[in-house]
Amino acid sequence: MAVKIEKNLGLTPELYNYCLQNWLREDDILKALREQTTKMPERYMQILPLQGQFMAFLVQLIGAKRVLEIGTYTGYSSLVMAKALPKDGKIITCDKNHEWTKIAKTYWEKAGVSDKIELRLAPALDSLQKLLDENQLFDFIFIDADKKKYNTYYEMCLKLLAPKGIIAIDNVLWAGKVADLDQQDGSTLEIRSLNHNIHNDQRVDISLVLIGDGLTLIKKR
Repeated sequence: MAVKIEKNLGLTPELYNYCLQNWLREDDILKALREQTTKMPERYMQILPLQGQFMAFLVQLIGAKRVLEIGTYTGYSSLVMAKALPKDGKIITCDKNHEWTKIAKTYWEKAGVSDKIELRLAPALDSLQKLLDENQLFDFIFIDADKKKYNTYYEMCLKLLAPKGIIAIDNVLWAGKVADLDQQDGSTLEIRSLNHNIHNDQRVDISLVLIGDGLTLIKKR
């Protein structure tokens, strides 16, 4: 059933720049990492800075000490969250790309937070299974990796989530493809399936944040 949209504020380039100027607090190291990443062919994988700031806010808001990230890329999200953690906080971030994570390590060192970040270089499913075998739990989990495995990541991360923790899943709108039924590629089908499954999952409470490419927030009931 189609729903009439009563109010939807379009984010023009001018309005987006206004948002950056008036809400973004980004230090020189984060800015340098973001700018370096924008020169890379895979720059579309980089989260927006306001989204990074929002996730750091959530980490502080819930008093998180243990964070899990699936998909490191060049390390912007792990860096911004590490800066929000207390001194005894820890991030485990999972990726399998040596070149991208080499950039991440450089900026973690520059920011003085490398002692808070543990990089696990392996396929994400292998890393998640190892964390399950280790009986680890996390206060905040960020999923932003291979879209074709999103349902599996979600189920594994639910088991890794601490009782009062939050899971954040990125790219749930997938540039609008999820609403276009003519789009039948593997990633779109998986994200569309995930969105449906989470909506009907009575184990959790959910919220959609219209930031970046759509961010789903999940907590256990």
